[in-house]
Amino acid sequence: MNNGQNNLLLQLAKVPFQMPRSHQAQRLFHGRSHVYKDYKHIAIDWLSPVILITLYQEVVACELKELAGKLFSAVSECSSVQVQYRYQQTGPIELLLGEVCTQTIVEENDLKYQITLGRARNTGLFLDMKNGRDWVKNNAKGKRVLNLFSYTCAFSIAAIACNAASVFNIDMSKQSLSTGRDNHRLNDHDTDKVSFDSLDIFKSFGRIKRSGPYDLLICDPPSFQKGSVDIKRDYKKIIRRIPEFMNPNSLLMLCLNSPDLDTGFLKKTLAEECAACQYITEILPPAIFINAIEQQGLKVLIYQYRT
Repeated sequence: MNNGQNNLLLQLAKVPFQMPRSHQAQRLFHGRSHVYKDYKHIAIDWLSPVILITLYQEVVACELKELAGKLFSAVSECSSVQVQYRYQQTGPIELLLGEVCTQTIVEENDLKYQITLGRARNTGLFLDMKNGRDWVKNNAKGKRVLNLFSYTCAFSIAAIACNAASVFNIDMSKQSLSTGRDNHRLNDHDTDKVSFDSLDIFKSFGRIKRSGPYDLLICDPPSFQKGSVDIKRDYKKIIRRIPEFMNPNSLLMLCLNSPDLDTGFLKKTLAEECAACQYITEILPPAIFINAIEQQGLKVLIYQYRT
């Protein structure tokens, strides 16, 4: 590490820092955006009452403690500052200051989501997808929604909040789907309108088709999972099934998280595998997440399937 990378406080003092607004879950600092070259190993989130520092490379321990102290003092509602070492294989989390807190419930636009710290590499809510959830909340009313790679069902929460007719959540992780059920209960939703299936999507196209057709497809796949998903190879397998799954004039939200693939990859795949899909718009992430290297940020495209 060079001297510039060592002094976290000196670095962070030079950049605009977003302070928490009430209990709304949000990113406070996003070094991963590459806007600030020397800070790309740091991200800081507000998951009330926890400030979570995420590190993508090793830093000096005493300076990390000093940074934690500054954050703890600056945010009066904070009762716990924790750090996640994402550069380590399991992404362990350590308490730096304050109280032990392994679970909390956060809010985003009047909706509630359960957050778990230390059990897995991810907390249960991807903050960069806020604008995508807002779009779903504004567009799912009355629709039958197919939510592929649903994780903890945050899109499902947004859809039911705006009176979607139904949501079919599919993910391989039973634990994530269980959290999804809890999230719906937290929001006092009618769970009779929501289904949860732990399935390998690529081996379950028949099951998906039988439960359709759908009016809104949400597809937010991981970039790579050993033995199950390689999105560069596999996205086309989903796209070519759109005519089997979807109603005419249905909407498609297609997400891409791979730093190695840009929006051109998605557009080319749609053109080759389902030419009846018409591009509508792109949903950008919240401003703090916009990446200086366009390809490396989150990509979300909206299409309409027209026959």
